[in-house]
Amino acid sequence: MVTQITRGIKISVLTAFEGTYFKNHKIHYAFSYHITIENQGKDSVQLTTRHWEIYDSLNDLEIVDGEGVIGKKPVLKPGESHTYSSGCLLASPFGAMSGHFNMINFTSTRNFRVIVPTFKLSAPFALN
Repeated sequence: MVTQITRGIKISVLTAFEGTYFKNHKIHYAFSYHITIENQGKDSVQLTTRHWEIYDSLNDLEIVDGEGVIGKKPVLKPGESHTYSSGCLLASPFGAMSGHFNMINFTSTRNFRVIVPTFKLSAPFALN
């Protein structure tokens, strides 16, 4: 598990290899990731958007931007957390993801960025 705290918001990421399958006559490697967003600060905050950089050892960098996470824009009061799961497909058994969440602080009404630490994606059978 990797973790990072930005402005009182703790991000924890746990990954898993989910298997392989063929799509468009090519093999793909499926990975899941489970993210916990914990508000360790004093103010209520809301996640508004996400930005991902997905690195595949055989492909170019893929950038993904969007509203919320899995269709939600969670509001976190101090001490609360939100956990969600998602996934990605890679053309190789190795890769990584990093990114950030854009959030708003309800007390100051200011937007701020919370860094998601880089996390590795690797199929266990491909490791030495």
